[in-house]
Amino acid sequence: MNTLSIFSQKHIFSMRLFFIFLVTISFFLFNSCAIIRPGEVGVKQKLGRIKSGVLKPGVYGINIFTTKMLKVPTRTINLPVTLEKLPSKEGLNVDCELAVLFHIKPENAIQIIEKVGLRFGEGIILSVLRSAAADITSHFFAKDLHTSERTNIEKAIAQKMTEILGDRGFVVESVLLKSIQLPNNLSKAIEEKLEAEQQSQTMKFVLEKQKQEADRQKIEAEGIRDAQKIVSEGLNEMIIKYKSLIVFEKLSTSPNTKVIITDGKTPMLINDGK
Repeated sequence: MNTLSIFSQKHIFSMRLFFIFLVTISFFLFNSCAIIRPGEVGVKQKLGRIKSGVLKPGVYGINIFTTKMLKVPTRTINLPVTLEKLPSKEGLNVDCELAVLFHIKPENAIQIIEKVGLRFGEGIILSVLRSAAADITSHFFAKDLHTSERTNIEKAIAQKMTEILGDRGFVVESVLLKSIQLPNNLSKAIEEKLEAEQQSQTMKFVLEKQKQEADRQKIEAEGIRDAQKIVSEGLNEMIIKYKSLIVFEKLSTSPNTKVIITDGKTPMLINDGK
């Protein structure tokens, strides 16, 4: 093996070592930087203990051997839930699909990590929702879930959840009732009632329209009657003679050839059959 070959092997070996060194350095640099994105906050955990306050979005350096960055979401979380057999005021069981909109207060991130844990936050919300929903629906009739009371039920559940959660750091923004499954017999009764109400509203509209038409005809008839009354009262003998003279004058000045026979009272002699 000549000197050039030995030199080439050493060069290749050195390049490989340099490449490994660069990869190792890049790995440590990449993992020693923690990025906190908008909509979340961070907390440093060193050897299992919280070692910092709440960190806002940004880039932070950490020791990958001893420290870990815990990220807590603060954006609004949409948690869909299906609840079965919720009690109603009349003792029926109602199934419904809900959605809970909530978020975590940034200043309570450390408290939630220590007392609840990042993975169990939604579990607490779900448990509180089941309890609050059952308590609220038991004060309403099942049919109220399909009426204007629905909004009041949603607000009442959200308020009840807020009371139960207390100062744990969770903010319940709203509770949305998405789908309601009532017992079959009750659903049919509600549908029949709504249909009857719609028919009643339609009949009221028809009757009101007919009443308006009758009022219109009445007003029109009264107008015609009043007009005829005015005309009949105004047509006395003198007015009739005056109008006859006007007609006679117009006929006499007409350029057409004509023979006018008159008795002096009317423009034309009227044959009364005598």
